[in-house]
Order: sequence, then C-alpha cells, then structure tokens
Amino acid sequence: MASDMTSDTTARPTPGSPEHRTAPQGAEGPDGTDGAAIGPAAATPDAGRSAATAAGGGDLGFVWTPPPGGYSWWYVDALSDDGRYGLTIIAFIGSVFSPYYVWAGRRDPRDHCAINVALYDLAGRGRGDRWAMTERGAEALDQRADGITVGPSALTWNGDTLTIEIDERTAPVPRRLKGTITVHAKALNPTAHALDAAARHHWRPIAPVARAEVAMTAPALAWSGHAYVDSNWGTEPLEKAFARWDWSRGRLGGDTVTLYAADRRDGTHNALGLRYHADGRVSEFEPPAEVALPVTGWRMHRRTRTDGGQPPHSVRTIDDSPFYTRSVLEAPLLGARVATVHESLNLDRFDTGLVRAMLPFRMPRKWWPR
Repeated sequence: MASDMTSDTTARPTPGSPEHRTAPQGAEGPDGTDGAAIGPAAATPDAGRSAATAAGGGDLGFVWTPPPGGYSWWYVDALSDDGRYGLTIIAFIGSVFSPYYVWAGRRDPRDHCAINVALYDLAGRGRGDRWAMTERGAEALDQRADGITVGPSALTWNGDTLTIEIDERTAPVPRRLKGTITVHAKALNPTAHALDAAARHHWRPIAPVARAEVAMTAPALAWSGHAYVDSNWGTEPLEKAFARWDWSRGRLGGDTVTLYAADRRDGTHNALGLRYHADGRVSEFEPPAEVALPVTGWRMHRRTRTDGGQPPHSVRTIDDSPFYTRSVLEAPLLGARVATVHESLNLDRFDTGLVRAMLPFRMPRKWWPR
C-alpha cells in the first residue's frame, strides 16, 4: 500500500522473527497487548488468539489509569436496521476534548472523566436527537476489571456482551437521557495497533462486528441494529502526535469495514483499510481513492475513500463542531453501497483557546459525584 500503515492479517509473523515488529518496551496497553506498531507486520505476540480465546479472557483495559496528559476511551456506535436511528457512546478517562483537563494542566486523568451519549433521529432529520456529555471528577469514577462507572452511568463487560446503563442530562437544554444499551459481540479482535511511530497512541477494534439492542425510557425508544466497539488510549495529548484524522466504519454484508487516515505531526501520512469478518478473520485492503466531502457549517474540511473516488451520499451530518464532525454516509466501497459512520477530527482547530472556551456550553462539568 502507499503508506506505512498496515495491520494484522490471517498470515501472522512468528514473534521474534524479523517480520514481527513490536512497540518500544514499556508501551504495553491497558488491555495487556504489546501495542504493536502499524507497519508491515503489526500483529502483537498474542494476535493469533482465536475469537473464542479472546472472549474467554479478553481484557478491555478498564482498570488501566493513563499517566498525566494521557487518556483512555471506549467507543460504541450503532445504526438501526431500518435506518431510522443511530447512537454513539464514548466513555472517557482523561477526556481528550475536555477544556477542564487542559486548564488543570492535565495532571490527573481520573479527575476528568465522562460518558458521552448521543442519540440520532435520522428519519426525523434531528428532531429527536439527544446529546449529553457531563464531565465528572475522580470521586465519581469507579474502575473495575469488568467495567467502569462514571457518576450514574456505567459500562459492564462479561466476555462477549457490553451492557451500558445510561442516566444523563442533555446540554445545553437539560433533558433526561436514560436507558440500557446491550451490545453483543459477534467476534472479538485481540490486536491493538500503535497509531504513531513512538507508540504513544493505540487503537484496538474490540468488537468490530456486533449487534446492539437499545431500550431507552427517556426518551421512550427501542430498536436494534448493527454495532461496533473499539478503544483508544495514549500517554500524551492527541494533538501532540496528530494534526487531523478521518475514520469510518461501515457494514458490508455481515462484515465490518474500517478506513483510517491520519496526518501526523512528524509529517507522515497514514492510510489503512481493514475488513473484519463475522467469523473473526481480518483482511487488509488497499484504501481506495480519496474524495473530499462537503465542507460543514463550521467550515470543516473532510475526506473519505470510495471506489473510484465516487462521491458518497451524505445521509446526514449528525455532529458538527469547529473541530469535529460525525456523519452517516452511504459510500461505494469494495463493490457495494456501504452504510457508514464517519468522523473527521481537526486537532489544529481544537488546540486553540477560543475553541476550548466554547466547549463548556455543550460539555458542562459537575463538581460533585452524581
């Protein structure tokens, strides 16, 4: 491929062989993987574990505490089978986009935690959207081997199912956001990838192929659909290593396809295409031609990759901010029309005082445990 960014494949190099490249010593991630760098042979030493083995002893890194300046997050997205609804949930320790974390000198990641919940009414063009992200301090955080609790909301993992209990208030207009989301992993991926040359930032698609059952009481809403779970962690702020990135995941039949592209601070550019099969196999493909997406209301420039550089159909831009956007697309990819959740992140924009001063409007901080 054109870049140096590749991934684990079915044919795995033997640990210790010249083809096997691991991260620098001490770069072990929160889930116990060695955080192998994304390169010609990016498998970790235990990357040959089967999905069943991973399901029997998978560690999602909930008890790992980032160092000062670092972060961990666990990400879930889902789209309903009928195309009417969507959601994203992100649990943060050392909230990477928190102005409070920055203003506190990023001394204590545990004192800046949050669970971001977004419900999307795709059919109603946003009329039923709900969005909440309340930051809380260390006294509101409980880390366990099987999950984390942040204030009144919690994530719990039992080996192949992630149960998310939500009880939050939206902002800026306060409304209740309460319910249970249950995510069933079809197969687990044990491989973590280093996203930068120094192996300070890692990404692990935990359950790329999954199903979600959504049962909300506020608002009253129930649906099911295809889902995705991953985790990122790092030992320094994101903006130190990256200028921007674009990422997407889409459903292709019973499989999940991910695309990742990043502009790094060292001047290099990475591009990665991975297909996660429902039976647990992972195959790499050459990312297709890059295509620009329409500029957003905040003048965010975005990009994705499609067959022949064909423009994708934008179902809706569901989050639009000065430095971050999330959209639902229908994109021509690998010979099919793929329903895709897409994000673009501009860290040059985030790394400004003006943008950070705007964030508490949507991201309040609660100064007591609940």
